[in-house]
Amino acid sequence: MKKNTISFQKKNKPRQISIKWKIFLFLLGFCGVLLILLWFFQVIFLNSFYKGIKINEIKATANTIEKSINDENIATIISTVSENNDICIKVLSSSGDTIYSSHVVKGCIIHSKPDFDEKTLPSEVTNNDGELFQYYNHDGYSRETEPEPAPDSDATQTDNTQTQDKPPSEEKEKEKDTLIYAKTIIDANDEELTLVLNSIISPVNATVNTLRVQLYYITAFMILFSVILALIIAKWISRPIEAINNSTKMLATGDYSTRFKGTGYKEIAELSDTLNYTAKELSKVELLRQELIANISHDLRTPLTLISGYAEAMRDLPDENNSENAQIIVDETKRLTTLVNDVMDISKLQTGNISIHRQPYNLTASLSDSINRMNKLMEMDGYQIDFVSNREVTLAADETRISQAFYNLLTNAINYTGEDKKIIVTQTIFPNPADDLADWIKIEVTDSGEGIAAEDLPYIWDRYYKVDKTHKRAVTGTGLGLSIVKSILDMHHGDYGVTSKLNKGSVFWFTLKI
Repeated sequence: MKKNTISFQKKNKPRQISIKWKIFLFLLGFCGVLLILLWFFQVIFLNSFYKGIKINEIKATANTIEKSINDENIATIISTVSENNDICIKVLSSSGDTIYSSHVVKGCIIHSKPDFDEKTLPSEVTNNDGELFQYYNHDGYSRETEPEPAPDSDATQTDNTQTQDKPPSEEKEKEKDTLIYAKTIIDANDEELTLVLNSIISPVNATVNTLRVQLYYITAFMILFSVILALIIAKWISRPIEAINNSTKMLATGDYSTRFKGTGYKEIAELSDTLNYTAKELSKVELLRQELIANISHDLRTPLTLISGYAEAMRDLPDENNSENAQIIVDETKRLTTLVNDVMDISKLQTGNISIHRQPYNLTASLSDSINRMNKLMEMDGYQIDFVSNREVTLAADETRISQAFYNLLTNAINYTGEDKKIIVTQTIFPNPADDLADWIKIEVTDSGEGIAAEDLPYIWDRYYKVDKTHKRAVTGTGLGLSIVKSILDMHHGDYGVTSKLNKGSVFWFTLKI
């Protein structure tokens, strides 16, 4: 049936891509995006980037000269900066006369163009808020000329350019675009000077073609390499996940002996440990479920057999139709009712379908009444329950549920006490270190039974757990009492526990805030 259900679910689920191929496609797409970006930045946008870099370089050079304009070695500084950055530089007075000049690039406009108007440039820069940026094309300028000497006798001029004539065809082949940046600066005498920088932009078409050819080879290699790498990584990552998935399918069929082996990386190892723990706990639950069914079946069979036997005897034998036999039937019916109620209570408590109703009541009096009723009930069997308390205590709690929890502990003590059949209930008040604002009350139920082994103590509050695997029928109850106690006290935010030694009895206790 399970296999048919699983196969039916598979048929109705939409087809999904496995994690291996998803990882493969993601890695392949990532490599594709990188290649596209590489093509865009190295081929399509290369010229724009190059121009942007040259503009920033010219502006940075202008700022350097502006900061040093009052230095006595300004001529040397201009020459050095010009040579290091391949930029032609001129410093003009307000009237357009050249004060400083450095000519290191052949064909620069500010030194070689005959009709470059230096006289009007300072006014143009001033009218443009002190900064002017222009872009020129050298079409039509095929001859470089020597710059005219500056009219100022004190000016220092650096000329690293030699004049030469070239054929128009050769000159045209090497035509280059030019960037001119002009800026108004103030010297120590508060005079306005115009700083002019000229940089040549070399054509990048040949570079772009070279990069394009290289990128063809790089792209082919990267596609092949990324496919192989993506397959390897996808398989390496998905292998442990697929193994866990296969093991989980076996676990879903009820094979709780399945073990998960997580390798590869930390998260998979942690997931494997968690699933191994889950499988272990599920196997425990399955075993306890089987024990519960066996125990409840035993508890149901015994009273049903008695009821059936005594009812048939009363029907068939007139002498057996008496009040004593009728009382046995009534007692066994009550025992069945208790069994069913306990099973329903533990189910409701642990699913949260029962709410508690806190109201102030006298806990000491309630415990005393329960003990007195139990003493009268068990008097014929020789059981004696003593109650020790120093004073009466009133607290806010659900009286019905607390009485149920106490009754279960009392019943458990009666079932497992020693041959002396004595049980002691103790009530004490103590300050809780974790709560300085209120006192707490502690209820202890002590028996003189065989005790509980230390390895069993952590599990006795679990559902369906039995220390003695051979079923022992309780006086009343079903063996679910301790689990009910645990759920009730958790709802009241109380504490509980047990101390026990083999052959020396056990002390079950719980605490509540007063």
